[in-house]
Amino acid sequence: MNKPRILVLATGGTIAGIAGDAMAHDYRAGQIGVEQWLADADRLGMAARLTGRQIANIDSKDIGPGVWEPLHRAIMQAMDDPEVDGIVVTHGTDTAEETAFALDLTLPVAKPVVLVGAMRPADAVGSDGMRNFVNAVRVAGDGDASGRGVLLVMGDRVLAARDARKVRTRGTDDAFRGFPRGGIALVTPSALEWFGSAWRTGEGARFAFPQEWPRVPVLYACAGLGPQIVSRLADARDGEPVASGIVVAGVGEGNMPEGIEAELARRAEAGLIVVRASRVDEGIVDREPEDTANRCVAARALNPQKARILLKVLLANGVTDLAAIQAAFDNP
Repeated sequence: MNKPRILVLATGGTIAGIAGDAMAHDYRAGQIGVEQWLADADRLGMAARLTGRQIANIDSKDIGPGVWEPLHRAIMQAMDDPEVDGIVVTHGTDTAEETAFALDLTLPVAKPVVLVGAMRPADAVGSDGMRNFVNAVRVAGDGDASGRGVLLVMGDRVLAARDARKVRTRGTDDAFRGFPRGGIALVTPSALEWFGSAWRTGEGARFAFPQEWPRVPVLYACAGLGPQIVSRLADARDGEPVASGIVVAGVGEGNMPEGIEAELARRAEAGLIVVRASRVDEGIVDREPEDTANRCVAARALNPQKARILLKVLLANGVTDLAAIQAAFDNP
């Protein structure tokens, strides 16, 4: 039986972190290079042929378009390489859901792309990094993984990029969940079980990877917040351009104080794209009657950070029609 050929693209994070003390709380992310990681993994005798490349080696709180661009380019090269069957991206957990979603929107689905991280550094008691990595390799090497978009593997669960979200600050059990679909497979180092058929078979990239990322801040709604926050976020300042859009992390089902709603409606009339999401952990933000008058888009199942990524990609691709933007939020 031929072993699948897996390219590992490393970006750092806790999975490559070192504490220097197996029982310490503090640690330094992004300390282990990909060659050392693959040497450690190779001793496990996995049924896969691994090669690696270091894209970055940083804490994922610092990851953004500057890392996404070379990462996306490397994955596209691997898509065209007949010597690569699947791609694993090692990544910190803080922004893994955002990187996974940005890639999911801008990559074809011809080969599996799997992000993986860890909640504990490599030298901690009970470190979860290597098990998660072995699971990710199993998923990336499975033929049925293609056609599902970018995937994220954590804690024996396989999540679709659009659904995956980090829900705990510590611990390895249920640190990530999927909403609204939940997990789409269970994986261990010895087994993989899919819960349904692939839903994107044969698709190309849905959008082009942005050459420039429009400015889209997130407004976090809370009790007593006044409308002046809109100008602070949306207007040009400190060398940054005027915002092209704004995502509201609203209370409840994407709600916000009346003063903020009125100010955003005024700016939406002038061209600002406004998306209503929710600061609540899970739930659908549906369109409401006033959305049409206020020129708002409902984020549906996407949380604020994912809504921001989608809006940025849409605007970078020239999509400014509100109906087309709403359709992109509606379509999983």
